[in-house]
Amino acid sequence: MARIGFIGLGNMGGGMAANLAKAGHDVHAFDLSADALARAKEARCLPVESAAAAAEGAEAIVTMLPAGKHVEQIYADAFFGKAAPGTLLLDCSTIDVATAKRVADAAAANGLVAVDAPVSGGIAAANGGTLTFMVGGSKEAFDRAEPILSLMGKAVIHAGGNGAGQAAKIANNMLLGATMVATCEAFLLAQKLGLDAQTFYDISSKASGQSWSMTSYCPLPGVGPQSPADNDYQGGFATALMLKDLRLAMEAAKGADASVPMGERAAALYEQFAEAGQGGLDFSAIIRMLDEK
Repeated sequence: MARIGFIGLGNMGGGMAANLAKAGHDVHAFDLSADALARAKEARCLPVESAAAAAEGAEAIVTMLPAGKHVEQIYADAFFGKAAPGTLLLDCSTIDVATAKRVADAAAANGLVAVDAPVSGGIAAANGGTLTFMVGGSKEAFDRAEPILSLMGKAVIHAGGNGAGQAAKIANNMLLGATMVATCEAFLLAQKLGLDAQTFYDISSKASGQSWSMTSYCPLPGVGPQSPADNDYQGGFATALMLKDLRLAMEAAKGADASVPMGERAAALYEQFAEAGQGGLDFSAIIRMLDEK
């Protein structure tokens, strides 16, 4: 099995690193949080004192970080000139397309191979190893990355060249954000028109209004499969993270001169919800704000 460096052991990264260790890889893990490092140790990872230490001797290095600036800094400070030539860098963070391309070019200039591999699926999927990876990079790099990513996910899809994985993630989450708002609106309208929520679900989930936001992640408690709504909107995919992704989508749309009016409206609504102090709740909790209106 391979020696793998893993940097970023938060809600998502912790479960991902644990699955690599469970598969038998020698995972050298780093995070700024002592608690995260302790959990990684319990999951059979080896905690180390720095990102550079995680990179030392690694055949592949996975990063799961908050933003593009963190990825760029870690690559420059801990990997370039320190990681062995040919080391595979797998960035699973969700960042802007321009930064993903820039760090990949810088990696190549330093004799390393980089892919952007953002994820979809949330904390439960990260813990369960059922994430979906959208991968940007060369075919050769993808072929090297796929066996590693498949230990953490149910689907590993090559989206295209460097940056394509981030493009796919940003577009996908813009669709998810807008669809969730529409799903919340539909349930609230149905209720105000006198329909029982479960009855509306039974009808719409089998009709043309069906969507993942309804049938897999229903925003109302007690309706459909278990979702964060059944846990008072705790856990799941935080509103603050959805807002981050929507901001990235708006930035990308502006750069590409793309018209995204529904995405813009979803971003504005999630901005309002987060500013009201609800950024820590699951993004489906926006139904509460819409109901107040």
